[in-house]
Amino acid sequence: MPKGRILVVDDEESMGKFMQIMLQKEGYEVTPALSGSEALKIIKHKEYDLVIADLMMPEMNGLKLLSEVKQHNSQIDFIVMTAFASVDTAIEAMKKGALDYVTKPFKVDEIKLAVSRSFERQELQAENAELKRRIKQEFSLDAFVGNSEEILKIKQMVEKIAQTESTVLLLGESGTGKELIARAIHSCSPRADRPFISINCAALPETLLESELFGHAKGSFTGAVKDKEGLFKVAEGGTFFLDEIGETSPGIQVKLLRVLEQKEITPVGETKPIPVDVRLVAATNQDLEQKVRTNHFRPDLFYRLNVLPICIPPLRQRKEDIPLLCAHFIRENCQKINVKEKTLTPEALQLLVNYAWPGNVRELENTLERAIILSPNSKISPPDLPVQIQEGKTQTLVQEQVPAHPTLEELEKAYIFWVLNQNEWNKSKAAQLLGIDTSTLYRKIEKYALKEK
Repeated sequence: MPKGRILVVDDEESMGKFMQIMLQKEGYEVTPALSGSEALKIIKHKEYDLVIADLMMPEMNGLKLLSEVKQHNSQIDFIVMTAFASVDTAIEAMKKGALDYVTKPFKVDEIKLAVSRSFERQELQAENAELKRRIKQEFSLDAFVGNSEEILKIKQMVEKIAQTESTVLLLGESGTGKELIARAIHSCSPRADRPFISINCAALPETLLESELFGHAKGSFTGAVKDKEGLFKVAEGGTFFLDEIGETSPGIQVKLLRVLEQKEITPVGETKPIPVDVRLVAATNQDLEQKVRTNHFRPDLFYRLNVLPICIPPLRQRKEDIPLLCAHFIRENCQKINVKEKTLTPEALQLLVNYAWPGNVRELENTLERAIILSPNSKISPPDLPVQIQEGKTQTLVQEQVPAHPTLEELEKAYIFWVLNQNEWNKSKAAQLLGIDTSTLYRKIEKYALKEK
């Protein structure tokens, strides 16, 4: 298979033949043409990657041919050949879209190098285009697997709101795919070529979160040895995804309100605001309206965020999507670990459909990854699944009957759950009472699959 197709245009037949023989030896498919009009006829019937043409030809010169070729296909590379005295014309050709030029008489290595550069550039362009296509596909709506009525409605809504600049609030339990929807909104929007930045507000203490979001000035606090650009500024022109926004402190909420109302931020230690252009998508697994009623969340920020709310249902409410999700995750994970694609036995699939999935889609994905690794053959059967799924039981938040000799882990789980309930699931306050960071509490909640009743 040839490395690429080249059309050589020169009114000197000997030059065309010489170029054909030389470049064919390099592995290219080469067609000679004696005039610009002949070259245009050839191009209309066959695709070429590169045209090499002499500038000084009767009837149609190289500049005119360049213009005609680019009108036919702007992606075709064009190299001009010219006598030394016509270098100015060659430069004019470059301005009109030619990739390169060589002066006659040229050395063989010069033309070989120019051709090589052209195909390297085209290869790089093709790789970049493929990479962009894969990224867009990975974060497109197709990546949010499901054909249930609720999911189809969400996909239709995302397609509509993605074209707007309005703020979006994603509501749903942990593991339902809120970040996937946020990325799909970005991918389908006019901002798709700009950055997508995300941060989990519950994973950082307030002072660090403020610095990460808005940046800081050198010397504004201990350890601030240089100016730092905030993530809002990094996301300039793109989309900013604020996960677990319900965990933010009143101070952070005030600054977020300013971003939404004034489109500006003030770095820590600075007094002059900086304008920012970002589209905000926020997410929470909490009842923000309840937090507003109990004075744990600013009502003005809530109303600013709640412009376009999207409620993502838990997996237990869309069981018809489970077989589709299973097929998707099995295929994806088998490819990832480079094993032949496995299948679920009917009994195993039925157990997965019947299970309540407190951890939602994320828990299903982790369960299938584990089953793929543990299953001894190409079939995933009930023994390859976790015990609670085999027994058809959802792990309870806290055991009703306390064991006679509870483990430290059981005591920790029960106590964390009790403290959270006592403080209406205000994780920042609960973390303070427990004497741990909010990020540590967040990991404990995930570990024990604790959920607000």
